[in-house]
Amino acid sequence: MRQEPSRADLGAGLFVVGLGVLALWQAAVIPVSPLYAQVGPKAIPFLVAGGLLLLGVLLTLSAWRGGWSHRIEEVQEAGPPNLRALGLMGAGLLANLALIGPLGFSVAASAQFVLVAAAFGSRRLGRDILIALPLCLGTWFLFVQALGVNIGAGVLEEAVLRLLGQDVP
Repeated sequence: MRQEPSRADLGAGLFVVGLGVLALWQAAVIPVSPLYAQVGPKAIPFLVAGGLLLLGVLLTLSAWRGGWSHRIEEVQEAGPPNLRALGLMGAGLLANLALIGPLGFSVAASAQFVLVAAAFGSRRLGRDILIALPLCLGTWFLFVQALGVNIGAGVLEEAVLRLLGQDVP
């Protein structure tokens, strides 16, 4: 017996296909310098667009065969939304936006990390800070040193660069 296609799941699959088409179009209009001989700035956007298209097609096919969301509902009944967790995640995004300009990437991303960790139930503020700061500072150095992309140097990055005897960008 063939199941009827799930309209909601079909809509979700087609929406993801639409996102993939939009991403493909936007990747195609990225200007490329003639100096790029191999992998240029379009490679990753095309990869993401291809992934979205593939996922969208697979979701659409699954929806056509009856969908996937009924299986999720059978396994677990969703409870009320956790407003505290949503608020902490929103506060993390706002903290990042507010702090990245004056204090730099590492402090802003660390504040976001700590707030999101709290949203997921962490009650160890000190441990979260000790994880976030080196992780975010290492990410900043990876972008600046390895990729040559300055993503917002701030007080912490400048202090570490001075300690290493390097010029502050």
